[in-house]
Amino acid sequence: MHNIQYISQGSTQEEQLTNIENVLKAGCTWIQLRFKNCDETLFLDTAQKVKKLCSQYQAVFIINDHVNIAKAVDADGVHVGLTDTHVREAREILGDDKIIGGTTNTYEDVLQRIEENCDYIGLGPFRFTTTKEKLSPVLGLEGYQAILDRLKAEKKDIAIYAIGGIEEEDIQPILDLGIHGVALSGLLTNNENTETLISKISQESVVNDSKR
Repeated sequence: MHNIQYISQGSTQEEQLTNIENVLKAGCTWIQLRFKNCDETLFLDTAQKVKKLCSQYQAVFIINDHVNIAKAVDADGVHVGLTDTHVREAREILGDDKIIGGTTNTYEDVLQRIEENCDYIGLGPFRFTTTKEKLSPVLGLEGYQAILDRLKAEKKDIAIYAIGGIEEEDIQPILDLGIHGVALSGLLTNNENTETLISKISQESVVNDSKR
């Protein structure tokens, strides 16, 4: 599975599409469309346009929360929050061949997602982030390490992506913990050297994978 997920940003459709295409051009191969506070018609139209972009760049296309729209545009899957659509319901709507990811904040959340047969989890927030209105307790490196240690002790496994306020200097220490990858939003949206950053993260991930 890919080691960088881009969580899209933009308050308008134009901003969303521009940001997503820029990240795709820079080499990111996993896009999650997150477009809050817009009506369903606009979200559907945006999703259709992002689907075309992701097909053009051969990238995985995940939709945040809107399971029915994910089905309508034949996205690769969905990402659901702890209070969004239940994973079982999403699986029934989308089918077994689609990717379903879920948000987690605690060890108990992670166990729940494993039991629900999520394909991957977004574990966070790593630190304070302004992209979330209702922020769960911040984990930091120690929080991740504690959860990873418990999973290892109980021989449980799931692909984990760190998420939430991650800066460039955080990425190597996070990957060193054995986490599968990072989900990034502002860092990729606002970076002037996105291609270099994505290449660097990919190389760091390969090195860490070889150590496991």
